[in-house]
Amino acid sequence: MASLIKDALADVPSDKSVLVVDVGGTSVKILASAQTEIGSFLSGPGLTPRQMVSAVKKLASDWRCDVVSIGYPGPVLQGRPTAEPINLGHGWVGFDFAAAFGRPVKVVNDAALQAIGSYEGGKMLFLGLGTGLGTALIVDGELEPMELGHLSYKKATYESYVGRAGLERNGKKKWRRRVADVVERLTAALRPDETVIGGGNVRELDALPPRCRAGHNANAFRGGFRLWARDKLIPPALTPRRIRRGASRHPRPGRSERRSSGLVRLS
Repeated sequence: MASLIKDALADVPSDKSVLVVDVGGTSVKILASAQTEIGSFLSGPGLTPRQMVSAVKKLASDWRCDVVSIGYPGPVLQGRPTAEPINLGHGWVGFDFAAAFGRPVKVVNDAALQAIGSYEGGKMLFLGLGTGLGTALIVDGELEPMELGHLSYKKATYESYVGRAGLERNGKKKWRRRVADVVERLTAALRPDETVIGGGNVRELDALPPRCRAGHNANAFRGGFRLWARDKLIPPALTPRRIRRGASRHPRPGRSERRSSGLVRLS
């Protein structure tokens, strides 16, 4: 783990201190630019965004940070959650993270955050085996967060079979066969140069499918640092709202944002 954290810190931007918050269904993990140890606390079905921010501030009370990156366990569009997380409390959609932290914030899907931290070039498919199935695709530096885990598969969805519930219900042997089948189906359809399998349950695999390499949850921190290490990123930083009287609370995106439709440029 220490070497992974060291690798992640190698991508810290030189002009600002970044706090990365990786929000998961069972825990929230944090790491800042100047730190060498990950902080964490339990999450769960009752966790609201306000409680999350409060716990992060308490845990990182003596950490310096200029900006914040958040990996969110649900769909994100233009830097804002568009649906409530399945495994956490309510109130995440519409929550003003920048105002709560008092700093500029970038929010991306949690699988996308790991994908950014895992990317080494070309066309890469990221599959996160965790509570559900997180998915993202990066092609020549362009990131497209995806929700492939919710596609129909057998009698339910992909993540019903390869997420944590499927592992607990069917046992490791059958779960591993399902993972191999899902990877084969998705790689046949998307034809990536390589596939990174990450998430907490990648360690439950006894072997990786062909043309795959293992990721690690610590890559989420590298992804969070990379979000601030590049120019012209979409989504832009969210800043505390200063709404003029009569102004819209949800301004229309700029031309570049409309053209990109949620894509994040990594270089």
